[in-house]
Amino acid sequence: MTAPTEVAECDLLFSGARVLDPETGLDAVRHVGVTDGRITSVSAGPVPARKMLDVSGRVLAPGFIDLHSHAQTVSSLRMQALDGVTTALELESGAAPVRAVYDRAGDEGRPINFGYAASWAMARMRVFDGVEPVGGFEGFAEFCGGPHWRDRASRKELDLVLAEVENQLHQGALGIGVLLGYAPQTGRNEYFQLARLAARYDVPTFTHARFKNPDDPETALEGIAEVVAAASGTNAHMHLCHINSTSLRAIDEVGAVVAGAREHGLRVTTEAYPYGAGMTTIGVPFLHPDNLPRLGIEPSNLVLLCTGERPKDAARLLEIQRTDPGAMVAIHYLDENDPDDWSVLQRSLLLPDTAIASDAIPFASPDGELVEDAWPLPPRSFAHPRTSGTFCRFLGTMVRELGLLSLLEAVRRCTLQPATVLAGVAPQMRRKGRVQVGADADLVVFDLAAVSDRATHEEPWHPSTGVDQLLVGGEFVIRGGQLLPEARPGKAVKGRLG
Repeated sequence: MTAPTEVAECDLLFSGARVLDPETGLDAVRHVGVTDGRITSVSAGPVPARKMLDVSGRVLAPGFIDLHSHAQTVSSLRMQALDGVTTALELESGAAPVRAVYDRAGDEGRPINFGYAASWAMARMRVFDGVEPVGGFEGFAEFCGGPHWRDRASRKELDLVLAEVENQLHQGALGIGVLLGYAPQTGRNEYFQLARLAARYDVPTFTHARFKNPDDPETALEGIAEVVAAASGTNAHMHLCHINSTSLRAIDEVGAVVAGAREHGLRVTTEAYPYGAGMTTIGVPFLHPDNLPRLGIEPSNLVLLCTGERPKDAARLLEIQRTDPGAMVAIHYLDENDPDDWSVLQRSLLLPDTAIASDAIPFASPDGELVEDAWPLPPRSFAHPRTSGTFCRFLGTMVRELGLLSLLEAVRRCTLQPATVLAGVAPQMRRKGRVQVGADADLVVFDLAAVSDRATHEEPWHPSTGVDQLLVGGEFVIRGGQLLPEARPGKAVKGRLG
């Protein structure tokens, strides 16, 4: 991407912003021209333009790229757009069947860019339980209580699972999503074979590590070490999802393992989100009452999203897990108001080259139905606040309030770093995460003094503040701080095998 010798008239010129390009290190007042969905000029002075928008006093940066968003409904993606996100990808859980999910999203239209990995868990559901999950995390949640999909595989069953995953790669999947922590008894050989498959096609895996306990056996350190060992044994690119919630208070030891792996040339990447509470389906093995003491929590640290109930004891938790294993539950691991816990969370966000990723879940109505396409959101819609506020919370806290990162470095973790994770499997990502001539015009303009999250666990439907303009492929999705509900310029991000 190099500048032309002459600058032609552009369609739209953003004038006078503090422009950040994390790849070149640019951090200066510039004028940015956009034409036909691409950046056509980045200049010290204004260039000819059919339309000019004065954004003096604001920051113009690449749109944020979320590697870990289960929030793939139109309504939830609008909330992510208000948080500065221009690309939201379902990579940890993945989707099934991949081609059909891409086609459905394309037909319905999306406000921001979208994409999916192959789903190991849903491949297992199909092989072991004979079901046909459809969609992303919602497809997984529908059948996660199935009787056999977590079982150890025979050689024949493993071959069927691998064949199903391989087929999804050929349908455009962006790698392999591996919810290993949801099926921890599946065995290390199967995980190693998945890594070998990923290495053969040179695609990433996106892994929820097998364990997160603080004490031996089955510790967080053991779970992360398994991922690193697979990278060492296969040379596959292994991506660790939400290293903050997988590692918890073992983050320093886990960080040392990851750093050592990279020093030895292994392709191990990471992501984190800035919240002390996680969220998942209540029926997952690591939330069995017998395991909660090992995590340092008890049943009352779990909150059912649809009702607000905190199970009073192990018996009530088991009852819910048996009758409604797919119910969404918040897990309060770390207290953000406790200085020691807040320090743990900060250290996960500051690990070198850690991307920011939300682990967003889609908004649902009080009766548990997904809010597919409604704006504004229906009253009392629920989700995790990270769906609405991850990126603005990260910038507001780590840059403006605490000064722990420069703005350029913080933006790099939200843009170029995630784009780099996917550059090998999706060549179009080489045009994202950058403000350069020839790059995609996926852009966010924000007020650094005002950028902040407003969503809480009690009221997660409040959008972030401070995002003034957001373009996806050169088309406004947010203009003058207002969401344009009719805007659906999002395009599919697909793997090169599809």
